[in-house]
Amino acid sequence: MDAQRYPRLSRIAIPTDLRQFPEAELPAIAEELRAYLIETVSQVGGHFGAGLGVIELTVALHYLYDTPKDRLVWDVGHQCYPHKILTGRRDRIHTVKKKDGIAPFPKRDESEYDTFGVGHSSTSISAALGMAIALQSTGDERHVVAVIGDGAMTAGMAYEALNHAGGMDPEPNLLVILNDNRMSISENVGGLTKMLGRMMSSRTMNAMREGGKKLLGDKRKPTARFVRRWEEHWKGMFVPSTLFEEMGFHYSGPIDGHDLPALVTALKTLKTLKGPQLLHVITTKGKGYDLAEGDQIEYHAVSPFDPDIGVVKKGGPAKPTYTQVFGDWLCDMAAADAKLMAITPAMREGSGMVRFSQEFPQRYFDTAIAEQHAVTLAAGMACEGAKPVVAIYSTFLQRGYDQLIHDVAVQDLDVLFALDRAGVVGPDGATHAGSFDHSYLRCIPNMLVMAPADEDECRKMLSTGFKHRGPAAVRYPRGTGPGVAVQANLDTLPIGKAELRRRGGKLAVLAFGAVLPAAAQLAEEFGLTLVNMRFVKPLDRALVLELANSHEGFVTMEDNAVMGGAGSGVAELLAAEGLALPILHLGLPDHFQEHASREQLLVEAGLDAATARLSLLARWPELAKAGPRSVAG
Repeated sequence: MDAQRYPRLSRIAIPTDLRQFPEAELPAIAEELRAYLIETVSQVGGHFGAGLGVIELTVALHYLYDTPKDRLVWDVGHQCYPHKILTGRRDRIHTVKKKDGIAPFPKRDESEYDTFGVGHSSTSISAALGMAIALQSTGDERHVVAVIGDGAMTAGMAYEALNHAGGMDPEPNLLVILNDNRMSISENVGGLTKMLGRMMSSRTMNAMREGGKKLLGDKRKPTARFVRRWEEHWKGMFVPSTLFEEMGFHYSGPIDGHDLPALVTALKTLKTLKGPQLLHVITTKGKGYDLAEGDQIEYHAVSPFDPDIGVVKKGGPAKPTYTQVFGDWLCDMAAADAKLMAITPAMREGSGMVRFSQEFPQRYFDTAIAEQHAVTLAAGMACEGAKPVVAIYSTFLQRGYDQLIHDVAVQDLDVLFALDRAGVVGPDGATHAGSFDHSYLRCIPNMLVMAPADEDECRKMLSTGFKHRGPAAVRYPRGTGPGVAVQANLDTLPIGKAELRRRGGKLAVLAFGAVLPAAAQLAEEFGLTLVNMRFVKPLDRALVLELANSHEGFVTMEDNAVMGGAGSGVAELLAAEGLALPILHLGLPDHFQEHASREQLLVEAGLDAATARLSLLARWPELAKAGPRSVAG
């Protein structure tokens, strides 16, 4: 680090160093931290706007609290880049999201300052409450702070935790900081957002309340209970909502989250208070970088860019991404069928729904970060004859799994799940990988599960699932496919029918979804049969049994966990028929893959053609005697 450009930050390796500075220098430290974040992320890419919005808050927390002894829990995790810079990872922040680099989210085995792993949202209050309870049970008076923001307060799990914490006796010592920037990735939506927008500061009333507590003493006395009820009534006349107070939290704020002296003053007071506290701070996503403040969606996460110019939009890829294929199909099918309703849990941009939200606003529903609600909302729509499409990442559907089973599948309702980012995803790491949807979907009765091998097949599968009577899922990967031209029609595929791509001998390679190109190289090199399976459930039973009776073994390939995946379904089918056949299952390993590029992770999993070839020869070494041609990885 250039000590001349960053004279203070260069002297801060860990928070203990920060605490050696006089309080008056904190604003200058915050400005250096902001400049350093802009410099590094512009060079390497990563989450951007959220970190800029919590610079002052991060500095204040690490200055006043004895971290890591005091427990600091972040939510959502992409707010944590400034935290990582101040906690021993300053000189490695340029490796964020890269293989063997630091993770883009808090990660317990990366640093003792990362007290809880965070990838998905709205977990902080539950985790922090658990920590507070465990500490209090041993008489440990360490502080526990949860910082929840970037839309995470729109999810039900946060309110489950608030409800629990606010009703406990004895009261837990817990501080929840609501970082209110009115954004998640897109703009926040819903009634809570409107409520928070109406809230006003009530510092005078808070001061009166604290004075009254000291005067009245025991809160269980009749006089204290009466004054408490009077205070809530009076406060309700001035502050439009007492939601947090009613849930048992002492609410403070809102205060300017970029006013460091005000933050420090408020936090100093809150450190002295017992019981559940909630501090409401107002921040600006992208604060301090004008372009990020002006386009908070674009600058949520960025590729490398010139900070003097900003992000330069590149021309679209020569071939469409699977996300774009879905977005175009959604608009086309909505034009053809007025019953189509589209639902997203706060992922409009990521799921390719911007155009649909503009062309069909009355049929577009953003539930905020509420996956459980999104799934059951779709079930309710289907009950009344609508045809809902839930656009959701594979990893996020895991959060609505109970609703998927009980509210959709048990009732055999017409809901289509469009699962983006299925399989290997890449730099965001294990929390965002779609590694398990083959496994968790195919075990559910009534489910139709499809995995396209190319762009046109994806469009046809979406139409197939939409027109199917009952629940269906199409899972497709991040990024682009092999470049197959997408037909404009809304044709469907015959359900449960695989596609025989190549008739060969000895072995049959059964490929599910995006791994088909690598499987095709294996089949071509060794003269094997190749099948594009298309359907994870139901399997093409007739074709699988016919190939089992005419081949010496199977190779199954999928970018899903091997355990319980589509290949397991093939083995189960053969076992049920009393057929014993050697099977090589190629898929994702039985451990969580770390962050790296999608290509690197496929190689690590053995799903590129070159590595899969080695696995094939290890099982059937006699294939090498045929003198195979070389295969590109």
